Amino acid sequence: MADRPTSGITPFLVIRDQRGREALAFYEAAFAATLVETNFADDGVRLMQASLRINDAWLMLSDEFPEWRGHAEPEPAGITLHLRVDDTDAWVDRAVTAGAVVTMPVADQFWGDRYGQIRDPFGHSWSVGSPIKA
Repeated sequence: MADRPTSGITPFLVIRDQRGREALAFYEAAFAATLVETNFADDGVRLMQASLRINDAWLMLSDEFPEWRGHAEPEPAGITLHLRVDDTDAWVDRAVTAGAVVTMPVADQFWGDRYGQIRDPFGHSWSVGSPIKA
């Protein structure tokens, strides 16, 4: 069995429209994620579970399984995943190059961070921040 998180909170994203494999490739390109583990459903197509490491933190994801939940997954809303990074501009630029869309341009904020927000191609919102350099 692969290494998995053993404490804390680990986001587990559901990726709609059988785009789980695409999501893995996006997170690797956008956030320099390291793929730790993948498990596929018996159909050999859908991703049942994957574990990634992003900036020394865990992210897990799967394709949607409406036959288990009784319905298709809704569009992601109401959650923003935050990345604390060393260089907000570089991380956002890399994510945009990989296919993310800027929803709040990166700027210096009153609380002392360089901060911005993006949405990934699967509808998930991300905020990215780093301390303003002196």
